[in-house]
Amino acid sequence: MNTTIRKIGNSEGVILPKELLERLHLRAGDSVVIVQEGDELRLRRMEDSAEEFERKMKIARERMKKYEVAYRVLAQ
Repeated sequence: MNTTIRKIGNSEGVILPKELLERLHLRAGDSVVIVQEGDELRLRRMEDSAEEFERKMKIARERMKKYEVAYRVLAQ
């Protein structure tokens, strides 16, 4: 799939075809990460949805509970 870098306001960007966006379930406002691998660029969906955030918070709470004594000592 070919596309061109275009001028968008004061920046430059790539317009993604509607078919690709539909296939990947992406829409305006979704966040992606640009990853450079050698001389290739890859777009990856950011996985910080509400579910992902809750999963990470659960892990953080478990760690805080497990190391509560150490955190209290360090806080002094």
